[in-house]
Amino acid sequence: MEKYAIKFPRNKQFTDDEFFTFCQENSNLKFERTAQGEIIIMSPTGGLTGRRNTKILSALDGWNEVHQLGEVFDSSTGFRLPNGAMRSPDASWVENSRWQALSQEEQKKFPPLCPDFVVELMSASDELAETQTKMEEWLANGCRLGWLINPEEEQVFIYRPGNTVEIKSFDQPLEAGDELPGFILDLSLLA
Repeated sequence: MEKYAIKFPRNKQFTDDEFFTFCQENSNLKFERTAQGEIIIMSPTGGLTGRRNTKILSALDGWNEVHQLGEVFDSSTGFRLPNGAMRSPDASWVENSRWQALSQEEQKKFPPLCPDFVVELMSASDELAETQTKMEEWLANGCRLGWLINPEEEQVFIYRPGNTVEIKSFDQPLEAGDELPGFILDLSLLA
């Protein structure tokens, strides 16, 4: 996914509400904001990445419908992280009590929390080092489990706080473990 950054002078950065309004008024574009206030414009994904992301979301949402442990979000959802960044993972999940603790106004805008689980799905134009840095940012802001999926290399990088990053291949299903009990992603769906 191509990305373009817009840098504003430090004294000209958007407040959270101004940034939300800016995004709404430019809804034909997808934005993220770094902790330093840099606005990143992201291009749409290609068909293969879109199809793969749909498979991930469908599996996650299907698991959540059965277990009712939280809420599932797609790649259009921006989360306002504790470090000031606003990021949009390709798929995410937030545990029920954390979501319900937010006011309706907070739920309508960019929720002021870090998801418990995030998935970043690499597309052909993504750089591995840049995406790994983003995964570290998720962990540093409270994410309990993150999957960085690189379909071209058929690898998944598994991130958990305090643990070394695990690398798995696509030759077996991916289990979420205690963070999302019973959630298993069949990686062959992403071929």
